[in-house]
Amino acid sequence: MPSKHYHWVALSNTTLGMLLATVNSSIVIISLPAIFRGIHLDPLKPGNVSYLLWILMGYMLVSAVLVVTLGRLGDLFGRVRMYNAGFAVFTVGTLVLAFDPFQGGAGALWLIGWRVFQGIGGAMLMANSAAILTDAFPAHRRGMAMGVNQVAGIAGSFVGLVAGGLLSEIDWRLVFFVSAPIGIAGTVWAYFSLRDTGRRNPGAKIDWLGNVTFAVGLTALLAAITYGIQPYAGHDMGWTNPWVLAGIIGGVAVLVAFCVIETRVESPMFHLDLFRIRAFAAGNSAGLLTAISRGGMQFMLIIWLQGIWLPLRGYAYEDTPLWAGIYLLPLTVGFLVAGPLSGTLSDRYGARVFSTGGLVVAALSLLGLLIIPTDFSYWAFAGLIFLNGAGTGLFAAPNSAAIMNSVPANQRGVASGMAATFTNAGMVLSIGVFFSLMIAGLADTLPRTLTSGLTAHGVPSGVATEIGNLPPVGTLFAAFLGYNPVESLLAPTGTLATLSPADRSALTGHTYFPHLISDPFHHGLVIVFGLAIGITLLAGVASVLRGGRYVHEEKEPEPRGKVAVGEG
Repeated sequence: MPSKHYHWVALSNTTLGMLLATVNSSIVIISLPAIFRGIHLDPLKPGNVSYLLWILMGYMLVSAVLVVTLGRLGDLFGRVRMYNAGFAVFTVGTLVLAFDPFQGGAGALWLIGWRVFQGIGGAMLMANSAAILTDAFPAHRRGMAMGVNQVAGIAGSFVGLVAGGLLSEIDWRLVFFVSAPIGIAGTVWAYFSLRDTGRRNPGAKIDWLGNVTFAVGLTALLAAITYGIQPYAGHDMGWTNPWVLAGIIGGVAVLVAFCVIETRVESPMFHLDLFRIRAFAAGNSAGLLTAISRGGMQFMLIIWLQGIWLPLRGYAYEDTPLWAGIYLLPLTVGFLVAGPLSGTLSDRYGARVFSTGGLVVAALSLLGLLIIPTDFSYWAFAGLIFLNGAGTGLFAAPNSAAIMNSVPANQRGVASGMAATFTNAGMVLSIGVFFSLMIAGLADTLPRTLTSGLTAHGVPSGVATEIGNLPPVGTLFAAFLGYNPVESLLAPTGTLATLSPADRSALTGHTYFPHLISDPFHHGLVIVFGLAIGITLLAGVASVLRGGRYVHEEKEPEPRGKVAVGEG
C-alpha cells in the first residue's frame, strides 16, 4: 500500500523522466554542428541532408508513433511497469550513443539507429507519466501536478538548447553522456519507489492490427512531410517527389483504415468513443495546433538569432548556437512562471479561462514578433518571447489536466499516450510546414538578392547566378546550424581564393550575410508567423469549445469497452 506521501514521490520521479525525455529532443538540435564535426561529416553536402534530418527527427518521430501503443500497454500491464522500463531503455540508448565508434556516414547511421532506440524509451516515459500522476492525485489537485510535470516537459525543450550549446563546445559526446547518470539514478529510483495504484485491464487482448496500421500510417505521413522540404528534380522543395506524395496519400489512407479497424476489433488500441467526450476532443485538438505553432516558432527564432541577429553583433558563427540558447531563456522563464500557477488555479476555476487566455497571449506575442524589425532591440524581443512562454504555460497544464480528468480510470494510459502523440506529431509537422513556408518566402527574393550581393564583391556573374539559383534550403540549414552560409556556398567553387583580400574578408565576415538576407528573411517571417498566429487562435477556439469543467468520476468498475461521456 503506497504511503500518504506517495503522490509527491510519483510527481518528482515522473517530472524527472519528462525533463530527461524532452531535454534530449532538443539538445541535439543545437549540437548538430559539433556532432557532425566530431564524426567528420559535412551536413551541408546534398547527400548528407538526409542524415541531418533523421538525427534531428528520428527521436521525435518514433516518440510520436509509439506513445499511443505504449500508453495502451500501460493500461493493460501496468503504467508503472512500462514507465520503469522506459527509463531503463532510455538510459541504455544514451550510453550507447555516446560511444559511437564510427566516422562519416556509418557514424551518422549509428546515431540515427540508437536515437530511434532512445526514442522508444522516451515514448514509454511520456506515454505513462501523466497517467501515473492522474492515478496518484485526486481530481482537485491534478492541475497542480500536471502543471509541474508539463513545465518540466516543455521547459526541457528549451533547457536542452542551452545545455547542448555549452556541452558541445567541450566535446560532442558529452551531449549524450550528460543524461546517463541522471538516467541511471532515475531508473533505480523508479523501480524502488513507484507502485501501480490505478485500474487496468490485464485480461484484454492486444490490438496488433491496430498497432501496426497506426505505426505504418503515421510514420509514412510524418516522414513524407519531413522529406518534402528537401529539393527534388530542380524544384526548391520535394512536394512533387512521387515518394513524398505516396507517403502522404498512403499514410492518410492507412490511418483511415486504422480508424475503421478500431471500431470493429474486440479490444481496440484506443476507444474512438473517447472523442465523444467534449473535453477530451477539444483539449487534444488545441494541443495539436499549439504544438505545431510552438515548434515552428522555436525553429524560426533559432534561425533568426543564429543566422542574422547574433552575427550582426560580432558573434562568430561557431558560437551562435550557444548564444542563441542563452538569449532564448526568457521564453523558458515565462513558461516556468505561468505553468505551475495556472495548473493550481485551474484546479479551482477550471481549464477553459486559463488555457484560452494563454493562447490569446501567445498569439499577441507572435504578432509583436512579426512587427519588430529583423535587427531588433533585444529587450523588446525578450519581452515578447517571455509573453509567449507565459501564454504557453497558462495553456499547457490546465489543458493536460482537463484531458486526463475527462476519461475513465482504465483509459488513462491511452489518453496520456494520445495527448503525447498529438504534441509530438505537431512538433514534427511544424518542421515540414514552417520550413516549407520559409523556403517559399525566401525563394521569392533570395536568388536576386544573393546574386547581386555576390557580384558586387567580385564574384563572377556566372558563379553568383549559379549560387543564387540554388535551393534556399541549403542557406536556411546553414544559418540554422551556425555555419557562415556565404563561405559554405563559395568554398566548393574555388572562387574565394581569386578574390581581393577586402572582398574575401567582407564576404566571409560576420555582418555581410546577415545584412544580405535580412529583407528576404523578414518576407518569409511574415508568412510563417502569420500562419502561426492563425493556428494559435484556432487552438483558442478549440479551447473555448471544451465546455465547462468536467471530471469523469467512477463509483464502481465499468464494463470493458464502456466509456462514460460527459461535457460541461
